[in-house]
Amino acid sequence: MSTNMQTVSAQKSSGAPADFHSFLHLAGVDAPDAELYDTCVRCGLCLESCPTYSLLHLEPASPRGRIALMRAVGEERLAATAPAFLQQMDLCLGCLACQAVCPSGVEYGHLHEAGRAQAAAVRQKGALRRMIEWTVFQWLFMSIGRVRLFARTLWLYQRSGLQWLARRLGVLRLLGMAGVEALLPTIDSRFVVPDGSVYPPLAVTVNGSTRRVALLTGCVQSIAFADVHTATIHALRVNGCEVVLPRGQECCGALHQHGGELALAQALARRNIDALEAADADVIVVNAAGCSHHVKEYGHLLRDDPVYAQRAAALAAKTRDITELLAELGPKPPRSSLPWRVTYQEPCHLAHGQKVTSQPRKVLAAIPGLDFVEMAESSMCCGSAGTYNILQPEMATQLLARKLDNSAATRANVIASANTGCMIQMRAGVTQRGMDTRVLHIVEILDAAYQQDEASS
Repeated sequence: MSTNMQTVSAQKSSGAPADFHSFLHLAGVDAPDAELYDTCVRCGLCLESCPTYSLLHLEPASPRGRIALMRAVGEERLAATAPAFLQQMDLCLGCLACQAVCPSGVEYGHLHEAGRAQAAAVRQKGALRRMIEWTVFQWLFMSIGRVRLFARTLWLYQRSGLQWLARRLGVLRLLGMAGVEALLPTIDSRFVVPDGSVYPPLAVTVNGSTRRVALLTGCVQSIAFADVHTATIHALRVNGCEVVLPRGQECCGALHQHGGELALAQALARRNIDALEAADADVIVVNAAGCSHHVKEYGHLLRDDPVYAQRAAALAAKTRDITELLAELGPKPPRSSLPWRVTYQEPCHLAHGQKVTSQPRKVLAAIPGLDFVEMAESSMCCGSAGTYNILQPEMATQLLARKLDNSAATRANVIASANTGCMIQMRAGVTQRGMDTRVLHIVEILDAAYQQDEASS
């Protein structure tokens, strides 16, 4: 680690004021090479793809503007504590839409991660924010056991009538928590636990081979989207896969990386590599697009780790999003017709980060009777973006409204997606508007047809 980075770490942990490092640049493990921001030729082709620029039309709120700020900090022409730099690192959704259209191949995602980590290192924070961040990043999401314990508490709150009472009495509104509480997903009665269970295939593939697939169960996905895991396991078995839930898994670390906590993200990546390697699987499958993108980035995240660098790259190479794997497998067409009108909300980190766009549509096209209608601006961010909808509610609300308007125009009764955060955001918006629309994961839709096949046989 460089001297500069050691200084940042020491001052951050000691609570030293930001004035002590007002000109620290992007250094050490947090720093991209200058080549990364020098790749930007300021052509502006990214501007209209950027959600924040499309709403604000301000140069600093564009990818080009943010790269200019990061370059200025890196070259020590601008203080890392400058309000413009700190504001824009927070205001960026990290949706990677700019990266997907950039003709120069600027790796904006890696730039933004480094910039956000630097902002987190120098930002002055009040006691309440420090306590919340410590609780979320260092305590809660560093242990899947603690996540499940916390989820049980939320389950009791939701099922006991306390949630209804708190909303009825306006307590949440008085505490300024109504918006955040509305985003809470419904906690499942049962969790999907990575306990080493192995599920044999239900069918033989065309070539007679069986793929051994390890499922990353994740954190929120395992406690609030158990149905997605159940559908994933069943759909893969129907398509000739053996599915295993490896023990020892933790949160993938995407939440920490997006929050600028790179050291914690790296620690979680190492734990997951150990757990997933032990499964001896042909493929690692992930059914939350933000997580599948992050696991595919493990090679970059641990590129300087002498023990894990090669292992991380190897694991990333055999990781697939569930829509990607199902498309590779076929998927096997269901016999049953599903007469639903469906539109597709594309998760940013699937469409832009992984460039997986045709595969989800291929999965939906395999279902007989499905009336698929394309949504305008389907790949424009919905405003979820990890904790963005909590920390930047005004911008997130505008983006969600735009997405819901586009969805309503399709007259679909089902909105398909492929990411936990997007589904939470879209369900909250659908409920608030009183729309008669379900929000389902793509694999849930496919598996609904498979379940009908089994029921009718």
